Amino acid sequence: MRQLLLFVSIILVGVLFLSRLFYLQVYTSNEHDLFNNDNAIRKVYDYPKRGFIYDRNGKLLVANQPSYDVMVTPREVKPLDTLEFCALLKIDKEKFIKTYNKARRYSPRLPSVFVSHLSKKDYAALQEKMRKFEGFYIQKRSLRHYQTTIGANVLGDIGEVNTNDIRRDSYYIMGDLKGKQGVEASYEETLRGVKGIKFIQKDRFNRNIGPYKGGKFDTIPEQGKDITITIDAKLQEYGELLMQNKRGGVIAIEPSSGEILAMVAAPTYDPNILVGRERSKNFTKLIRDSIANPLFNRSIQGVYEPGSPFKLMNALIGLQEGVITPNETVTCYAGYKYGNRFMKCHCYIGRRNNLISGIQESCNAYFATTYRKILDKEGNASTGIDTWSKHAKSFGLGNFLNNDLHVGQKGRIPDRAYYKRIYPKTFYSTYTISNAIGQGEVATTPIQLANMIAAIANRGYYYTPHIIKSIEDKTLPEKFTKAKYTTVDKTHFEPVIEGMLQVYKKGTAASLQVKDIDICGKTGTVENFAIIDSLKTQLTDHSIFVAFAPKNDPKIAIAVFVENGYWGSRFAGKIASLMIEKHIKGEITRKDLEDWILRHSLEEEYAKPYSGEPFRINAHTRLQLVDDSEYKRLKRQLNATLQNP
Repeated sequence: MRQLLLFVSIILVGVLFLSRLFYLQVYTSNEHDLFNNDNAIRKVYDYPKRGFIYDRNGKLLVANQPSYDVMVTPREVKPLDTLEFCALLKIDKEKFIKTYNKARRYSPRLPSVFVSHLSKKDYAALQEKMRKFEGFYIQKRSLRHYQTTIGANVLGDIGEVNTNDIRRDSYYIMGDLKGKQGVEASYEETLRGVKGIKFIQKDRFNRNIGPYKGGKFDTIPEQGKDITITIDAKLQEYGELLMQNKRGGVIAIEPSSGEILAMVAAPTYDPNILVGRERSKNFTKLIRDSIANPLFNRSIQGVYEPGSPFKLMNALIGLQEGVITPNETVTCYAGYKYGNRFMKCHCYIGRRNNLISGIQESCNAYFATTYRKILDKEGNASTGIDTWSKHAKSFGLGNFLNNDLHVGQKGRIPDRAYYKRIYPKTFYSTYTISNAIGQGEVATTPIQLANMIAAIANRGYYYTPHIIKSIEDKTLPEKFTKAKYTTVDKTHFEPVIEGMLQVYKKGTAASLQVKDIDICGKTGTVENFAIIDSLKTQLTDHSIFVAFAPKNDPKIAIAVFVENGYWGSRFAGKIASLMIEKHIKGEITRKDLEDWILRHSLEEEYAKPYSGEPFRINAHTRLQLVDDSEYKRLKRQLNATLQNP
């Protein structure tokens, strides 16, 4: 009996091994390896149309256009008239040899792109003669067709995959295109769709004779899904117009949803220049511009000291920790003295400020006092700094916001661990007093400041800022629809908001009021230093402005950062006021304000570090005006935006 059982077991194991071997040799080999190794079968990819991109109002921003790539399978290439082929492709022989060798290194038996993005005219001329060039064939695919000239840093672009892309995702092969920046990169898997595959049978003369096994193993492409993004194209266009001849970032958010209404990075560029055969040349020009740096999205990548807008945060933390009350006053002597140092401000000597007037006048003495009370509450600043840091981070500062933007920066909200390297034992609140006014070790991005203001507008909560509004046949992730609450109680927001309202009513932004809109804002002026010829050199201050409006039922929260913009209300405040009015009213009533922004340029400021000119940091110095031709161009562009709804 045991012998019989042993015999049966051996037979069963043998059958299992033989079955598995048969499966691997017949099915796997025939259906996969055979396609890759058999010279008589050619694999042709059928590329799907990429999904369209729309703005929040249904305006089409990105569509597709047909494109043709010349493909090569190196081991199938036969001797050919190289000069004729190069002439048809409009390349030289050196380029031919370099590209062919690259294709051989990638794979002698797999097809790869030889020349991409043929025009319809070049395609027509080449198609008639392709039979003469064995091993080469033409493959149709689609390229992006931008229906707009705005939003380059928002929309991004698509480009050819590299070896790292292929290594990370087996979906791609050499010559495929994928999203490289912006929305195109963030939503690549949604937009790209799924490639189809056709297996073509060839005869012994290497001629196509039809689908392999009648197309039994062919698959059809799945078109990419359309997406709608949160951007308001008209507001985005207006913001980019106002930021021409300036550098910086603008982020506008809808507080009730976290949807990004505008994301302006200046300087910018026309997204259409990164399409087609000129893409590589134009991209090289952009990336080599290390001065203007147009590929750098300052609105989400730029890390700056936040300046006086951060005083709002210190006010909220002070109220939450119970170290200040709205009515308690601090006497200001045109600044705050600590040790042998003085932190000056614009208050007159002897002015007594409470919370609201302290925000209204941006009093350094009030907020330095508040900051010290926060840190010294428990009698130990080394402990107090962690409490302070915890509250600030609950507003989304000092870390990635976990949004759906392709790039970003953490910023910095220091804590005890950060200062331990500098002060290993202990430290006093005066050591870090610059944090009181948003300088020192504090660093934020414009999107973080806009999100902070959205949380204030909502009286204590925010939604993760995001760029996606809807995806065809899909629901948004919960992280974009679930509110995140700060560590500051709702009751503490009203006096801070009232102070922000008074900034517009009679404070540092009183000249920027908009009729019938209660805007709550805060100006900021940040000292600006650079290392030039190994010396720390002071440049013109940065201009910052944050705001939300209306005061009740807010529709927009905005942060504007203008590099070398002098002070908060001079450039950033004006731009913020105009964009708020544009969004809420749909039109501009302060034409004088708009005209001032269009008329004035900061290009002269940006040229100074590279020209050897003396630096002008006097706030009353006359600003550079754009010339008449540039001004007329901007006015034409503005009129065009008004005429094209």
